[in-house]
Amino acid sequence: MKEIDTQDTAVLVQPEAAHSHPIPVTASPSGAAGPQSPRGPTSIRIYSHSSLVFWWPVWVAGYVMAALTYLHGREQNAETSWQMLDWVHPSNNLGVIYFLTLFLIIMITNFSVRGLASGMVIMGGALLTVILAYVGWWDEVFRWFENLTIHLSMGAYFWFSSLIFIAWFLTVFVFDRLSYWEVTPGQLTHKMLFGSGSKSYNAQGMGLEKHRDDIFRHWLLGLGSGDIKIRTSGATREEIDLMNVLFIGSKVDAMQRLISEVPEGADDT
Repeated sequence: MKEIDTQDTAVLVQPEAAHSHPIPVTASPSGAAGPQSPRGPTSIRIYSHSSLVFWWPVWVAGYVMAALTYLHGREQNAETSWQMLDWVHPSNNLGVIYFLTLFLIIMITNFSVRGLASGMVIMGGALLTVILAYVGWWDEVFRWFENLTIHLSMGAYFWFSSLIFIAWFLTVFVFDRLSYWEVTPGQLTHKMLFGSGSKSYNAQGMGLEKHRDDIFRHWLLGLGSGDIKIRTSGATREEIDLMNVLFIGSKVDAMQRLISEVPEGADDT
């Protein structure tokens, strides 16, 4: 454990195991933001998202497959008591790519993919699937399995993707925002719009760690997201994990500046 002293605060950084490669974040003194360095916002909100935030490729791929089926598919009559038409693409390529996308998202959001070797294996499998679809060999592959083909109608693509999109949108922009962390000069507050209210922590001696080492979850699907570990100080020390924080780079920089500042009026007490 290492203690880093500054003029007004001490930030405690405790590295984790070597395989996680944490990035310690230290706070600057409160007087660092002088007249020549413009001050940023006086507060910032941090939202922790569920793993559903990474499911956007599923509904995007589904809508693309529905459009391709409508443009290049053929009408098919359903054998029911009334007339029913739907579009089905004659090739297996669309179904294979969509099922692979769904499978990879399930795997990536439930298992951490760290290291170059794991990433290369997944990328290699995805590339092989696309190449076989491009040269039209998937139909030949399915003949080896008694023609157990993969075909989805345009309605299946559209409605399943719409359900995923609605769940994704409500989770990311509504439910995940019902609880958030607000950072103000010298203070960290957990606020909940419904329930038990809020809980505040003094930033004196607080430590931050930024984790962004999952190739696919953080960089590819999360577009630069990451996890933040916060260690509070005082009589009741706590470890707070903020998972799947979007735009983590700018958020951590703002948090680092705010927790190092002394709140107004604190010097007079």
